[in-house]
Amino acid sequence: MRIVTVGDNCMDVYQASGKAYPGGNPVNVAVYLTELGAEAAYIGWVGTDIYGDIMIQAIQEKGVNTSRVSKKTGKTAVTQVEMVDNDRKFGDYDEGVMAHFSLTPEEINFAGNYQLVHSGIWGHADKYFPEFKQKGLITSFDFSDQLNDDLVQTLPPHVDYPFFSYTQDDDYIRGLLMEVKQRGAQIAVATLGENGSLAYDGERFYTYGVGEVDVVDTMGAGDSFIAGFIYGRLKGLSIEACLELGAATAAKTIGYFGAW
Repeated sequence: MRIVTVGDNCMDVYQASGKAYPGGNPVNVAVYLTELGAEAAYIGWVGTDIYGDIMIQAIQEKGVNTSRVSKKTGKTAVTQVEMVDNDRKFGDYDEGVMAHFSLTPEEINFAGNYQLVHSGIWGHADKYFPEFKQKGLITSFDFSDQLNDDLVQTLPPHVDYPFFSYTQDDDYIRGLLMEVKQRGAQIAVATLGENGSLAYDGERFYTYGVGEVDVVDTMGAGDSFIAGFIYGRLKGLSIEACLELGAATAAKTIGYFGAW
């Protein structure tokens, strides 16, 4: 099972402690997939600062292929994080060198050697998804909580597994998943925080709850869910089993500080 993730990375800096943890949706998904047993690579840019070195080393130590991580003159992306009752609140985000991220033809060809490619709403990789699909790649994309972004309208024809972050199972999110499916997605999925998850395949909705777990830090919960779901689909599991695997993967993540 071979997966490549593309786009944003950032150092999550916790204001209270000053500690910094590597993160970013594509990075996190690659790390979680590796922990599940997949072969994963990450394509992205870091700066020429100490955070860039920390990012590359941390990803490598998790077993992710970093041969296509490029150092660019400037700063690695940083997100300020504040903890409020064990839930993380994002503050200022400095995109650093990732603001100008693009892929070379060689990197696009490199991605074509994998089964599935994943990116997210802040990854600056959405414009390459039509090409990924033309190369025969399975595609997944995290829209996060940006449910009104223009990409929700334009990208689903090129995304097999779109993921959304929402709060509850209601008519609004069900309607959105139905629309996204009709635009071309295979299975549209929403994570609902403490209310579990929801998926739609064009015929019916599937729901799954969350288990009892002591929450230390919710950082990375959605990304680990995505990794579990993707892993399950590539293994040929049912949608229900993929939702269950996503929830189990997320439950482990929220038991410690940082995304991983």
